[in-house]
Amino acid sequence: MSTQHQIPSYLTPHEVGPWAVYLEQIDRVTPYLGSLSRWVETLKRPKRILVVDVPIERDDGSIAHFEGYRVQHNTSRGPGKGGVRFHQDVTLSEVMALSAWMTIKNSAVNVPYGGAKGGIRVDPKTLSRGELMRMTRRYTSEIGIIIGPDKDIPAPDVNTNEQTMAWMMDTYSMNEGRTATGVVTGKPISLGGSLGRREATGRGVYVVGCEAAAKRGLQIEGAKIAVQGFGNVGGIAARLFAEAGAKVVAVQDHLSSVYHPNGLDVNQLLAHVAETGSVAGFPGSEAVLVGDDFWGVDCDILIPAALEQQITEKNAHKIRASIILEGANGPTTPKADDILRDRGVLVVPDVIANAGGVTVSYFEWVQDFSSYFWSEDEINQRLTRIMKEAFSSVWHITEEKNVSLRTAAFIVGCSRVLQAREVRGLYP
Repeated sequence: MSTQHQIPSYLTPHEVGPWAVYLEQIDRVTPYLGSLSRWVETLKRPKRILVVDVPIERDDGSIAHFEGYRVQHNTSRGPGKGGVRFHQDVTLSEVMALSAWMTIKNSAVNVPYGGAKGGIRVDPKTLSRGELMRMTRRYTSEIGIIIGPDKDIPAPDVNTNEQTMAWMMDTYSMNEGRTATGVVTGKPISLGGSLGRREATGRGVYVVGCEAAAKRGLQIEGAKIAVQGFGNVGGIAARLFAEAGAKVVAVQDHLSSVYHPNGLDVNQLLAHVAETGSVAGFPGSEAVLVGDDFWGVDCDILIPAALEQQITEKNAHKIRASIILEGANGPTTPKADDILRDRGVLVVPDVIANAGGVTVSYFEWVQDFSSYFWSEDEINQRLTRIMKEAFSSVWHITEEKNVSLRTAAFIVGCSRVLQAREVRGLYP
């Protein structure tokens, strides 16, 4: 961690966590911001942090307490927007970093949101459905003072889904005394959700992946793909690449890694995961990869779609892909970024690659306000157009300034946020 940063008192200076990665990314983009750099400290401080206690009564009558967070990093361009994750390793530093990446992401694809994120420090697999519902509802009530359709709009993230959003929407609505469908996105269709939302993040990864491959002269048909994380992002992206003729040769999840040099049957693998909860034991694989062997798989495109800080200086040199599509948030550390760039690997950063989800969340929010809903074809066409335009604008900056795609995306995103900050000025 650079000594130039004033680390907030609520983080440990010698173990800042993911927030340190974000700060280093801001340092790298600052020289390219020109006169806007006078406002850059705005990006290094979350606007608002809420830490809440989430008590519930367990099924056995005991009382359990969980630690919950909601961080609003920046709202200069619009209401906060970002997911809620339930995971036993959630920390404040992580949620801060995720909220900040949402700020950059929303700005880079030019949707009128700021960045926010939430989470509860819990392993949801240890809770019954009733306990999970009570925890979600209590958490929503606790953060209800800062969320709302025109304040901050949560969405699904790791270990949360449409049902989680339905519980959150209902809880907020009951507290407000009215049905407020626009308070969350990623809802069931029956509650004002949008067609195409579930597949949106994975579809966005696929769209920008095709754009990046075209820039590199790589044909998608016959290309070899490796995917880390086979959930709603990695699984959908893998399926779309397979449908386009690519070969998904390796998949890794939280339990195991499977491999076949001629390609895995993605539809069968998705069915296997739906039935068993993991890729482990999939009969269509030739081998099970052990340890870091996954990172050395012979492939053209690598899609890290699990958690942050997966690609580090310890494994970056093993990667054989020519293109990395960041389906997860923050999967690559700055040191790994440098190694990959020196080796000629094109890294399409998270703030562009996985922005399909928040883009269709924006569509859902707009549809909820107007009570007029679009067809799935319309959703996918609009998503594809926005993703292509965003990638094109970032690629232009990359070539113009001879910087990485990540730095280019941060130049675009940070500039828009700081322009809004400058025009708005400081109140009072």
